[in-house]
Amino acid sequence: MQPISARCRRIAIDLPTFVVDPDEPVRSTIKDRGFTMPDRSAKHAAPQPAGGGSQRAAFVVALICAAQFVLQLDFSIVNVALPSIQRELGMPAAQLQWIVTGYALSFGSLLLAGGRLADLLGRRQVLALGLALFGIASLACGLAQWPIMLIAARIVQGAAGAMASPAALSLLTTTNAEGATRNRALAIWQATTAAGATAGIVAGGLLTQYFGWRAVFLINPPVIAILLALVPRLPAGTRSGGGSLDVRGALLVTTGIAALIFGLSTGQQHGFTAPDTIVALALAVLLTTGFVFAEKRSTAPMLPLSILAEPVRRAAIAAMLLIGAILAGYVYFASLYMQKVLGFSPVATGLALAPSTVTVVLVSTFGTRRLLARFSIKAVLLAGLACIGAGQLWLTQITAGASYPAAVLPGLVLTAAGVGLALPTASIAITSGVRAGDQGLAGALFTTSQQTGAAVGLAILATAAAAATDGHGGSLVDGYRLSFLIGTGLAVLAAIIVAHQLGSTPRRVEPQYRQPGPDGTPNARTAAQLDER
Repeated sequence: MQPISARCRRIAIDLPTFVVDPDEPVRSTIKDRGFTMPDRSAKHAAPQPAGGGSQRAAFVVALICAAQFVLQLDFSIVNVALPSIQRELGMPAAQLQWIVTGYALSFGSLLLAGGRLADLLGRRQVLALGLALFGIASLACGLAQWPIMLIAARIVQGAAGAMASPAALSLLTTTNAEGATRNRALAIWQATTAAGATAGIVAGGLLTQYFGWRAVFLINPPVIAILLALVPRLPAGTRSGGGSLDVRGALLVTTGIAALIFGLSTGQQHGFTAPDTIVALALAVLLTTGFVFAEKRSTAPMLPLSILAEPVRRAAIAAMLLIGAILAGYVYFASLYMQKVLGFSPVATGLALAPSTVTVVLVSTFGTRRLLARFSIKAVLLAGLACIGAGQLWLTQITAGASYPAAVLPGLVLTAAGVGLALPTASIAITSGVRAGDQGLAGALFTTSQQTGAAVGLAILATAAAAATDGHGGSLVDGYRLSFLIGTGLAVLAAIIVAHQLGSTPRRVEPQYRQPGPDGTPNARTAAQLDER
């Protein structure tokens, strides 16, 4: 939901290690103490400034977030058009679901490889390439005459998105220093992501109803053309010097994630005891295990396992996996409930979800960054998870005769408020302290965890809801309530993981993270100086 980049000013110390309290407010660790988890290399440490003052910086953030908006829009815009596509192209149900699954499969599985390519080849270049490929694939989707042509174009769309999204996120982080500036940029990024998802539902209904299903794809190329014309005005950014793509690791992790998403999708459609499902999930486990062993032995790993050494980063990734699962089920089942039980039209459903989007935008843009200036990442992340859990718990009370304002709206708003708190905070935790040359990978790690969580969560929640609905005397509402109850449990589990990972153990900044001064010698400060308020 995807990355972010440079770092705040780093301060080198002449002590062998330096201990930072993970419960300390972000304002203290970043602003007052003037450092984060510094880069391994001073060469890549400094963020690339947007240049040209505040207007220039605002333009850079706006353009990057506009690219993310278009990518996010395509996650949801096609859903409303599926019945029309099926009628016109004569697609059987088994093929129809691949319009959605094919996009998710290529996007989710290629994110890590796309993020690493952005680091190695240049973020602006990879963003431009991804956007151009996305526009061409969108045109092919809109002109498709056969089901296989549409499905193939959607798979290419997903691959293009996997290149553009981490490149955009890492450009955002490398052009905004850690602290208040990056927090604000990431809050806008997350608000844009939420707005794109909801706008896709509304726009998909309007375009399909008045212009036909092809319009949901053909609207992309003109917008992409405008973005491509403006991309050269973005900072070029830095490349990861001397690195190369770990082909073996990229193949293992890409096929492993693809097998996982395929297995979960097949299991949701045909059952988790189906042979195809069992083979795909077993292959996912085998490939992922092979990837871990390969990365440990590689001299230039695609995903350095040391990037997971920080408890705050591990906690944020685990939280994103579980939040992704909750969000996928929450939007999916809330939409089904409003359409199948309350009788809302697709457009009315999109409008009914608009308050949750507004909540995410307001909370993430105006609330989260201010809270992060006063409280720790742990506190803000736990507050977000508490709101998400409360919202999901509220939605477990829905009934067949309930009303939208009383039964649905409070749960939507509470969940959205938690998302507005949790997602920017998690993105900051995952990307902070990662050297500039690895920011594309860090951004991809954030988005991959969310996408993988969404695939796993939707498969589990849909299977559980179907089991409750098909049970003795079960109904659609029974299945939806169960899905929201499981969502509540996932929020509680995420909170437990965050509390445990960010308990009383201090975060250590090892000696190799020390940054030399301008003359190459350590820029030393004493512990007493660093403790000054």
